[in-house]
Amino acid sequence: MNFENILVEVENNLAKVTINRPKKLNALNKDTIEELHVAFKSLEENKDIKVILLTGSGEKAFVAGADISEFAHFSVNEGGKLAAKGQELLFDFVENLSTPVIALVNGFALGGGLELAMSCHFRIASDNAKMGLPETSLGVIPGYGGTQRLPQLIGKGKAMELIMTAGMISAEEAKSYGLVNYVVPQNELVALGEKLAAKITNNSSVAIGKAIKAVNDGFKDGKNGFESEIEQFGACFGTEDFKEGTTAFLEKRKANFPNK
Repeated sequence: MNFENILVEVENNLAKVTINRPKKLNALNKDTIEELHVAFKSLEENKDIKVILLTGSGEKAFVAGADISEFAHFSVNEGGKLAAKGQELLFDFVENLSTPVIALVNGFALGGGLELAMSCHFRIASDNAKMGLPETSLGVIPGYGGTQRLPQLIGKGKAMELIMTAGMISAEEAKSYGLVNYVVPQNELVALGEKLAAKITNNSSVAIGKAIKAVNDGFKDGKNGFESEIEQFGACFGTEDFKEGTTAFLEKRKANFPNK
């Protein structure tokens, strides 16, 4: 896959997607969002890929925000369409992938950057990372899911504070709020991501995909997470992975799961 704004590397069962606009601090523009959609869709369809790592190029930023120059002149209608299309192509799309996506937050993750990190299944951060949703300082609100995912992850009160003040928090603060799972020196970030990916790869990709769906359904209007869990749990019994996993357990050996 050849792209202008992102890099995609695949090795064995692991894919690494890097947003590569260092001069713009990896800001998200229309083309980058579309390229990310194409890359994630292709990786999701690749039966060999078990985990995707997402990060930004350079040492300063994961994604410093959206490219404001693209929409500063938009009308009300155009603004609504911008948010809807972005959520459809990238943010909701990533959240609902059955392939786990881990965000490696290697610097600033602001606005659309933090929203992208939050759409991933979980996040780890370098110790120089800074996170925030500064949109209200521009006379707008987060439009790529930030008003929904941030309260889900850290609670309503703290999310309200961060959105209203347009402030930034450190990596350690983000960890204390549950926004990121781990904080490590920047030069150890990729290694930790790969270590976690390896642990995930040992398990059933089919089961992991069903777990992602069940967890996500618990946060969706009109969905009953418990009912979704029951449905996905039952569906596991019809898979080759379930047969292999339970047989391996009974035979006291390590499971050898097929590709998803």
